[in-house]
Amino acid sequence: MDGLADNFLRSSNTVSMPLRQRTLAHSIGCVGVGLHSGQDVSLSLHPAAADCGIVIRRSDLGVSFPVRFDLVTDTRLCTLVSSAESPNARVGTVEHIMAALAAAGITNAVIEVDGAEIPALDGSAAPFLFLIDCAGVVDQIESAGVIEVLHPVRVEHGDAFAELLPSPFCGLQMEISIDFSASVIGRQSLRLDLNLSNFRHELAGARTFAMAAEIDDLRKAGLARGGSLDNAVVVDGDRVLNPAGLHSPDEFVRHKMLDAVGDLYLAGAALQGRFRAHRPGHALNNKLLRALFANPANYALSFGSLARAA
Repeated sequence: MDGLADNFLRSSNTVSMPLRQRTLAHSIGCVGVGLHSGQDVSLSLHPAAADCGIVIRRSDLGVSFPVRFDLVTDTRLCTLVSSAESPNARVGTVEHIMAALAAAGITNAVIEVDGAEIPALDGSAAPFLFLIDCAGVVDQIESAGVIEVLHPVRVEHGDAFAELLPSPFCGLQMEISIDFSASVIGRQSLRLDLNLSNFRHELAGARTFAMAAEIDDLRKAGLARGGSLDNAVVVDGDRVLNPAGLHSPDEFVRHKMLDAVGDLYLAGAALQGRFRAHRPGHALNNKLLRALFANPANYALSFGSLARAA
């Protein structure tokens, strides 16, 4: 098995096996346009020492800070994190690269950018997973932490909800449904046991999406200025405006699950439990993590071993 296939498994027949921290073997970089800012951004991924976690470095500002749920300061159409010490140092649209790092089992890395947003690339996590594949990964000596959900935690907003439930499954089970008035989307649902293979084949290539009727208002609000048919699926009622169409008929719910993988990795470690949500978004995903960690009785952090399929 590769990557998080070692961490997230389906079998109930398990044996104990050490789980190690992991980083990149080499640095690697790319250049792209920010989905919301419309500005060119240079991004580099670097190896990091054990216990470093996932860290953002704003090279243009000389400021570094962790990518963590309690540092999320904006969730309008993306997840944006800010430095606690330097609030003007912030980076948006972290969810896609965080999803790729989670799927590859990277626990320690530095994400270096020279602007306020992660580049959109094609609007999915696939290019980031490609960068990680090219850089290679290295297991570290130190044991990794796993956050086990002990008690149900649920947050709601209108008819939308997200919850984390205890599960004997050794990893993260995910179940999401969405419901849009646009007929080309409608109601879609997806269930997945997270591992690298499932992420790579089922989620990584699912692109972000937007409604054509909302784009002008988004741009007036300072959002989606870098959006195009090259980095987003654009929907107009019963039509998809992208000439090549969809990657799959349910690409929309797949992208919502991709976003949730990235948002939940801001917990600071892999989650063991079951995630269920209806009409989730970045705000609800972050609210769920804040609710989980609000009460120490909700979770347990363990080190050194995680059940693995025999």
